Formats: sequence, C-alpha cells, structure tokens
Amino acid sequence: MNSVTEGKVLEVICPATGEVIATIDETPIEEVEKMYENAREAFLSWSALSIKQRIGYLVKLREYMVDHMDEISETVSKDTGKVKVEALIADVMTTLDAISHIEKHAEKVLSPQRVATPILLFGKKSYIEYMPRGVVLVISPWNYPLQLSMVPMISALIGGNTVILKPSEVTPLVGKCIEELFEKAGFPKHVVQVAHGGKELGAALTSKKPDYIFFTGSVRTGKIIQAQAAKDLIPTTLELGGKDPAIVFADANLARAAKGVVWGAFTNSGQVCMSSERLYVEVAVYHEFISLLKEEVANLKQGTSHDDDIGSMTFPGQLTIIEQQLKSAISEGASLVTGEDPKHWETKKGWFIPPTIITNVTNEMEIVQEESFGPILPVIPFETEDEAIRLANDSVYGLNASVWSLDIAKARRVASKLVSGNVVVNDVMVTVGNHGLPFGGTKQSGVGRYHGEQGLRIFCHEKAIMVDNGNSTTEIQWYPYKNKYNLFLNLFKGLFGKKKDWKMVSKYYLKLKKMDKKS
Repeated sequence: MNSVTEGKVLEVICPATGEVIATIDETPIEEVEKMYENAREAFLSWSALSIKQRIGYLVKLREYMVDHMDEISETVSKDTGKVKVEALIADVMTTLDAISHIEKHAEKVLSPQRVATPILLFGKKSYIEYMPRGVVLVISPWNYPLQLSMVPMISALIGGNTVILKPSEVTPLVGKCIEELFEKAGFPKHVVQVAHGGKELGAALTSKKPDYIFFTGSVRTGKIIQAQAAKDLIPTTLELGGKDPAIVFADANLARAAKGVVWGAFTNSGQVCMSSERLYVEVAVYHEFISLLKEEVANLKQGTSHDDDIGSMTFPGQLTIIEQQLKSAISEGASLVTGEDPKHWETKKGWFIPPTIITNVTNEMEIVQEESFGPILPVIPFETEDEAIRLANDSVYGLNASVWSLDIAKARRVASKLVSGNVVVNDVMVTVGNHGLPFGGTKQSGVGRYHGEQGLRIFCHEKAIMVDNGNSTTEIQWYPYKNKYNLFLNLFKGLFGKKKDWKMVSKYYLKLKKMDKKS
C-alpha cells in the first residue's frame, strides 16, 4: 500500500520507488461527530451567500491552483505512481476545467427556474428553487485522487452545501494537498473539512447521517455504503466500476483506432473506471489490428521520468487481482501478445506491470467479465454488428464504451444499442472531459449522474413553488361543489378530448368562475 497506519499516523510510500515520502496524522474516529457539528454550523453562513459570492471563492481556488500546477502535479505523481504528464492532464487540468465550467454556468443552472403553468391554474406563476441539502460527504478513490475528489466537492459547494471529504487512505498525500488548497484559497472555516484515515473512519462518517453521500470506488464498497444510507434514507450518487468495451469495425481508421485503444487501455496503468478493458475486433481485420496494437505497445516507455508513458500501479492489492485473473486466463488457453507471465513481474523497486494484450480468450472468462483495473487488454474477434453489440452488452457493468468506424451512421446505430452510461465514437473516454455532459453508469457501474446541469442540481433539493396574486376570493376547485360536476365534466371534455375545443373550455371555465363569484 501507499500508506501504512501506525497508531495515528499514515506513512506515505511512493509506489513507483518504494520510498517513504511523508507522514500524515490520521483523523481520530471520535472527532467525526465534531466535524459534523462544525459543518452544520458553517452551513448556516455559507448557504446564505449568493451564488456569485460562492463563485468568488472558486475563482481564488482556481487561480491558486494555476499558480501551483507543477507542485500539485508532483504530489499526485508521487502519491499514485502515475507519470507526471498524466497527473497534470487528467487530475489537475480536469479539475481546473470543472471550476471554470461552474464559474460560467452555476448561476444560471442554480437560480430559480420559471416553468409553464397549466391552463386550469390560470393566473398563477410556477418556478423551481434549488435549496442546498446541508452537509455532503464525499468519499473519493485513489486512481484519480485529485479530480475525483475536487469535482464533486466544488459541485456541492457552489450549491451552498458544506463538505466533508474522506480521501482514499491509499493516496493520503493528495488528500492533504486538497485540504491545503482550500485553506490557501481562503474558504471560510469548516466549509470544507478533510478526514484522513481508512475504512473504519469511512464507516463512521457514513453512519453519522450526512445529508448526501457522493462515493466513487468499487462496486463492493458502493453496495455497503448504499445499504447504510438506505437505513436513514440518505440520497447517494455512486460512481462505481466498469469493464468497458471497445468495438473496432473493419472500416475504421485502423491506425487511429490502434493508438486510441492502446491509450484507453493503458493510461494510468489501466487504473481507470473508463478504461478499455475488453476489445472486440471484426474478423476481417483481426490479425492486422493485433499487429498494429503490438507496434503501438512496443513504442511505450514505462518509468517515472517526464518522458515516460506509463507509470506504476498505485495499490498493491490490485496487482494480486490482476495476477490471479491473468494466471487463470493463461491456464484456460489465453495467449500473451505483449507483456509477461506474472511470475516474471518484478515489483521490488516499484509496482510496475507491463502493458499486456492477450488473445484466445472467450467472453465467459473472468478476465473478460470482472473488472481488472490494470494494464490488461483481452481481445476477441466478432463477425457481425449484432454479435459485437451482444458481446459488448454481456456484462454486469455499463459505464463507458467506444465504437470505431468511418461509417458514422453505423457507429451511431451501434452506440445507441449499447447499455452504457457513456459511448464515444472514434475516440475513448472523452465524455468525462465534457462537463456539459452527464457522467455515470448503468447496471452495476453506478447510481446517478454528475457533471452537466444535473451534476450541480443533485446536491440541492428541488423546491416547487407556485404564486397566486391573492386578489381572487376563491378558486374553481374549492368548496362548495354544488352544481359543479357537470361543468367540470364538459370543461375536461373540451380540454382533453381527441381535439381540443377551446370555445368549450372557455365557456365552462367562465361559468365556474362566475359561480365562484356568486358564492
């Protein structure tokens, strides 16, 4: 692991080098209740600010991060083992882009929204207000520890909520970095709090009845959190795992597809919920495409320098999972196209796994069905469009997919039939980079969506409000009901019949209004 708990101290170990790089004080479990008290007190003043005022704090946060991009990237790189360019692009840049998106759109998205009022409620005005929920608990993972903490945090904060973050104990240095970022940006005390520790701390935080839980991580842990939240009817968003398919048709730009699939499979050492973890290639170009993949992988450099492409694994427990899956596949007849048999892996000086492509696999194998979360890519041929769709949908997951074809009509047709929260045509994973699009999964890949307009509104209660000017003494649907039934009957016939009869509607509506005036 990156961190080893010793008493109340987390010892941080760089996974790429094995060196101890920091120690961080663990948050005592007995402080959890006080954290919630502080968060609820801070909520009173933070929620009273205007959206524009809260945006002002996010602007300061963004500007501070821009001034310290290199140091932040270095922290992420050391704590995760990923190469620094990936830390910069996938963690730092995406966070900055999310802040910029919120600065631009939050006021419009979270301000009261006028909606149409039906004719039977003529004279009233209808609108929706967005009311902050209270204290939001964000539990974040270790693979993109900055981005996957910060984006839900700032989305909750802009809506007027206070936030308690429980970052992964696997990457505690980034958690400490996040804590310092909000302090340096001048956020009011206790609007953001960070709790450092492991599973017991996470369980304590979940059990103390936050007003909303946003969790990113494994399906197993997500189910535990959902079960706890259900006891107290706490709403949740769960962004969970994936086993994402890539489908390459014979009419694709094969050179582009090979480059895209290799990046989609091996970026961040494959430790991405949206990784291309299953590849389906049309039979006509199967062998040609395997050769192109081999060429791309042969050019990759693995290490820790600025010019390297693939860093180390982050969590040693994941190596065990991948090793077991790969050994099982090989025992069932799978062949290594690139990479090495697990018995040859050298992890004494860092947790590196070479980018591994395997063939002679079937859709029923564990390595195709279960999430690997590492640099492993199984490849399966297909013959028809329908077969490709069937194979891609044959999974308990449904987070992301990619379709590769120069026949865009066909690609879009296939994309529409995939049971997935996200699909990209002739590219990989980029939907998550568009903060205007909702992001989330189907099936066991999660519950709910964030990003987009709903990604801000999920952290708020939607309050429906209708306003009448109050000048009229009564309403047509109020008492007394005497002699009203037939009038209503004819009014509804005119309004909801095969063809609207506005003359009839007007006649009986006015009769009802006239009757009310007499009463």
